[in-house]
Amino acid sequence: VSLDRTSFVHSTPRIVLMNHFHSHSPGQDSPDQKFVCSVWDQLYKEATETVTREPLLKPLIDEAVLAHNSFGDSLRFRLATKLGGRLLHSNDWLKVFAEAGNDGKNDAALQRDACQDLIAILKRDPACDSVLTAFLFFKGYKALQSYRFSHTLWNAGRRELAHLCQSRISEVFSVDIHPGARIGRGVMLDHATGLVIGETAVVGDDCSFLHGVTLGGTGKVTGDRHPKIGNNVVIGCNASILGNIVIGDNCKIGSGTIVVKSMPPGTTIVGTAGRVIEPKPTMDH
Repeated sequence: VSLDRTSFVHSTPRIVLMNHFHSHSPGQDSPDQKFVCSVWDQLYKEATETVTREPLLKPLIDEAVLAHNSFGDSLRFRLATKLGGRLLHSNDWLKVFAEAGNDGKNDAALQRDACQDLIAILKRDPACDSVLTAFLFFKGYKALQSYRFSHTLWNAGRRELAHLCQSRISEVFSVDIHPGARIGRGVMLDHATGLVIGETAVVGDDCSFLHGVTLGGTGKVTGDRHPKIGNNVVIGCNASILGNIVIGDNCKIGSGTIVVKSMPPGTTIVGTAGRVIEPKPTMDH
């Protein structure tokens, strides 16, 4: 398997992960299965090499990667150890994540999306030189994968538990994503600190967000009130996209920009323009 920024070649994977999926066609491995297995192969290979090169990291890497038989097990363990606290311990979070993925289709989708997010980081972030680096150390990646589990719980009607997950993600990673938001695949949250995504927001595939991005409401409406972001959109740090507006595919939004109107595909938006308005004698925010 070759995993670099210029190429990602799928090869024949090990069989070890196959029993963690439920194939639609018995006896045949789906492209998603092969993809996840190839990423797991690369992650395991890099972990093994790093332990040899940096013995001080052996306890961390053994526990997070090498002690597991599949990408899904490793991911769940890594997230659970980060979210565990005084009242809900790591083993409790492992149970929560296992229940979120107990449907075969959910588990397969969670692993596929997590792997696509890893490859997105490797391809787009010049600070990332391996899948192991992103998997172990990038909090934007861990926050996004934790959100994906909370979203599965939300869709299953377990909304209190989904809110608990959201709250813990915010405390640990400084990232606040409502579990009702819908986020596509191949998404990179770079640095991620201060990122906020509201309940009815939608994010397409292959998007990149820097720290401090807000996909919020205007405070004037209820119901469907958050932005809809297309595919392959790049949003710079501290940009705010507000209201139930549409940002088309392939748009680029500059750092610090405030967007309150829909934008057509391929648009580049930069700058802020404040204006004075007459105050109203009301507490309507």
